[in-house]
Amino acid sequence: MPQTFSAQDAVELAVVERSGFVESRHTGSAVVLSPDGSVRTALGDADAPVLPRSTLKPLQALGCLTAGADLDGERLGLATASHSGTDRHVDVVRSILHLAGKSEDDLGCPPAWPGDTATRDEIVRELGAPSRIRMNCSGKHAAMLLACTVNGWDAATYLDLNHPLQMHIREVAERLTGTKLSIAAVDGCGAPVYGMGLTALARGIQRIATSSERSPFALHRHAAALVRAVKDNPWTIDGPGRPDTVVIEKLGVFAKTGAEGVLVMAAPDGTTVALKVLDGSARAATVVALTLLVRAGALPAAHVAQVLGSLPLTIQGGGKDVGAIRPTV
Repeated sequence: MPQTFSAQDAVELAVVERSGFVESRHTGSAVVLSPDGSVRTALGDADAPVLPRSTLKPLQALGCLTAGADLDGERLGLATASHSGTDRHVDVVRSILHLAGKSEDDLGCPPAWPGDTATRDEIVRELGAPSRIRMNCSGKHAAMLLACTVNGWDAATYLDLNHPLQMHIREVAERLTGTKLSIAAVDGCGAPVYGMGLTALARGIQRIATSSERSPFALHRHAAALVRAVKDNPWTIDGPGRPDTVVIEKLGVFAKTGAEGVLVMAAPDGTTVALKVLDGSARAATVVALTLLVRAGALPAAHVAQVLGSLPLTIQGGGKDVGAIRPTV
C-alpha cells in the first residue's frame, strides 16, 4: 500500500465557476459505505493512506470515555469538537478542566485566536492575545487531561505517542476502523494522528454513528452517547452558522471536518462518506459529501438543496454572486 496520498489516486470532486468559467478544480478521493458496511461508491483510491486530522476526534473522544473520562452532553460534544472558540465553547472546556483538577496552562495545544470572527474582534479590542483554551482542539485536550486524572497517568506527557492514554486511543481506533495503524504523525494541536485509508476511516465513523446505547458492549454504548451529545448540541462541534453545525442541525447527520480537506459524514440510516480533497481546501468538502449522500438515497435532494443555500458556496464579483462551488461527483 502506498505511503502517501498522491495525484494519481485522485479524481475531480468539485469545480469553482466564475461567470460560467471554470476557475479552479478540486480533486481528491471519496468512499461511500452502505448501511450494511459494504462499499457503495469509491472515487479515486479510497485505501491510500491519508491523515484524518480532526475527523479522528470522535475516535479520540471514545478513547477518553472508555479510559474513564466521565463526560456527557455539552462536555462530550466539546471533547469531539473543532470548536470556533466562542465564550460559550470556552466555558464548557473550563468545566472539563475543573473536573480534571487542571488549568488552561495544562493544555498541550498551542495558543490560538478563536475561529469565530466576532469573538476574535472582541479579544483584539480588549488587547487580548491568542490562548490555548481558544484553540479549536482545546475540548479534546481537556478530555485527555481528565482521562489522565482518572487513571493517575502523567498529565505532563499526555501527548507522547507511547503515553498510556495515546496507546489506548490507538487501540480503540484500530478496533473501530478494523485496520492496524502503523503510520503516525503529529497533528496541528500536538496530539498523535494516524494515517489510514478513507475506507477504514469511514468504517470507524459508521460504527460510531450506528451504535446503540442499549448495546451489551461498553464501547458501543459510549459511541452512541457521543453521537447523541453531538446531535443534541450541534453548536459544540463547530460553531453557529459553520458547516458541520449547520448540517447536523438541519439534516440530522453526524459530521466532522478535519484540516487539509478531510471530512466524514454519516446519514441517519448509517450511510457514511469519507473524503479527502487533495489540495487541502475544505471549501468544497461539505457539498461533495452531501451530494454523495443524496446520490446514495440517504438524504432527500430537496432538503439538502435548502441547506446548501445557507453554506458559503457562492463566488462573488463586484459585490454580487457571479458563480458557485459546484460538485462534479
